[in-house]
Amino acid sequence: MRTSIHIGALRFYAHHGVLPQEQKVGNYFKVETTLYTDFSRALVTDELTDTLNYAEVCKIISDEMTIPSRLLEHVAGRIINSLRSHYPQITGGRLIVTKEKPPIPGDIRDVSVIVEW
Repeated sequence: MRTSIHIGALRFYAHHGVLPQEQKVGNYFKVETTLYTDFSRALVTDELTDTLNYAEVCKIISDEMTIPSRLLEHVAGRIINSLRSHYPQITGGRLIVTKEKPPIPGDIRDVSVIVEW
């Protein structure tokens, strides 16, 4: 059995970007993640200690989003490293970091980086 936890569409206002204006004014970002971890014991025990604490995972992501970065790739790398550090039982996952309405010419809704490991 392969088990995972999915946290979708956490939304943040943060100051990530290459342009000075992005770093000063900020923008809206979304983070979505799927984390592979064996929570098969929790299926039987009903104990939080046998799975990942969603609230703590969200807090880790939130804390990393408050640290300004130039690149979404760097933000994603920091989030993954922090999650893996706090939860060594994570065996893999998928993380999407999205910037809404980036300062790119044309009618563009968002851009994302996706990391799978």
